[in-house]
Amino acid sequence: MLHVTGDGIFEPLFRAARHRAFHLEVQDSYGVADEVEALRRWETGETYEPEEQPASWKAWDDLMVETAGRGIALQRLRVVTVPHSHYTRWLLSETHTRTEAGETVRWLPRHLAKPEDVPGDDFWMFDDDTVAYTTFADNGEFMGLSITTDPEIAALCVHARDTLWPNGIDHDRYADSEYAHAP
Repeated sequence: MLHVTGDGIFEPLFRAARHRAFHLEVQDSYGVADEVEALRRWETGETYEPEEQPASWKAWDDLMVETAGRGIALQRLRVVTVPHSHYTRWLLSETHTRTEAGETVRWLPRHLAKPEDVPGDDFWMFDDDTVAYTTFADNGEFMGLSITTDPEIAALCVHARDTLWPNGIDHDRYADSEYAHAP
């Protein structure tokens, strides 16, 4: 397994994708540094104008638009606890930016999935052969990617994707569902 850190670590993976890039998120909260200000403003009802956002956000959106423009399916599945954490409520309010950039986002309430079907770690899967685990410190800070093409690990991730993705609820439907509005 290769561990990579720093800026631009996702670009080669997305540019090498031939058919699909799938992201599984299984945590209810993260501590990503460039989200702190956006989350703070959301909490206080302040706006966060595009020109104020970190450059990394625009770079990500540009990469998603470019990748989707090549015909690559961009899929993101968020397995979440209901009622939602504070962080998940913020994500729900901001997911339109993901879909506008070309991603298909689905949500899966954790209680609707079998625990044994939900991996313990987040990952990106490119096509069916490259897995990039997103690694985080104990405080939720992003620490980089651990990348592998090991066929056995890839098969486990394909199985998780193929088991969970069909049960996910499309973002627009989910945003209007009882799960999104649970107390």
